[in-house]
Amino acid sequence: MLVLPLPALEDPESETVPESLPFIVDAHVHVFPDELFAAIRKWFDQFAWPIRYKLTAQGVIEFLLSRGVNHIVALHYSHRPGIARHLNTFMAQLCKGYSQVTGTATVFPGEEGARSILEEAFARGLSGVKLHAHVQYFDMDSPEMLDIFETCSEYSQPLVMHVGREPKNPHYAYQTDPFLLCSAEKLERVLISYPSLRICVPHLGADEFVAYHLLLNQYDNLWIDVAMGLADYLPLINPVPLEDMRMDRIMYGSDFPNIPYAWDRELKRLCSMGLPAESLERICWKNAAEFFPIAMRV
Repeated sequence: MLVLPLPALEDPESETVPESLPFIVDAHVHVFPDELFAAIRKWFDQFAWPIRYKLTAQGVIEFLLSRGVNHIVALHYSHRPGIARHLNTFMAQLCKGYSQVTGTATVFPGEEGARSILEEAFARGLSGVKLHAHVQYFDMDSPEMLDIFETCSEYSQPLVMHVGREPKNPHYAYQTDPFLLCSAEKLERVLISYPSLRICVPHLGADEFVAYHLLLNQYDNLWIDVAMGLADYLPLINPVPLEDMRMDRIMYGSDFPNIPYAWDRELKRLCSMGLPAESLERICWKNAAEFFPIAMRV
């Protein structure tokens, strides 16, 4: 269990992405309206870590694109019932100005009209759905999740779910213990019940690293991303080397801008790992292009 809050790092950052890396899709970037971003940063300062990059949603996109990230998957999640439509409208309007951005939808599990909220978002061009169990307090086994699983399956829309157990802290302002809500075992039941539903679990599935390694090998409808998992920042020990994992199911994601260290910290780590060129291409863009999917010219 993590003991939080943690300090910021003053590590140096580069002006551009490392030259040795291929085309880059950042599959884990957060954008929110200004007032929600401000509330999130206040919460992080108190309970998690200081956010280094306090930018607007447009500023987040401009920052990464100007530094050589080629495509961005923009994620958001509703913190309470009744605001998902507003957030999805915000996301759709934001993405209109950027061909290099794929925007996702969100919904609050169990809220009235969840299916129609998602259908409207897909009709507006949003691709995929982002949920966060720690914030939205959903249990993957609960009936309220059925509408979401079924709608995503029916429309062939991928689902990004933060259902890893960490970060957890006994002093968090969470209403429910994430260790009770989240488990690889519960996710496996979803993978079995919805074999056509593409699911990504961020942060390498922290902290059930071995369990997610085994699930990746067994289920073709599961992906993971590396966000904050390669930064050597969180005091979590991953006994599974990245090079031993299934390379066609791992996506690069930064968790930008909600990070306490340099924006390119994990990109530099990828460069230093000595991975084959084919594996780097898979992690840096090909897997994300297939998961969402994203039509792009490389």
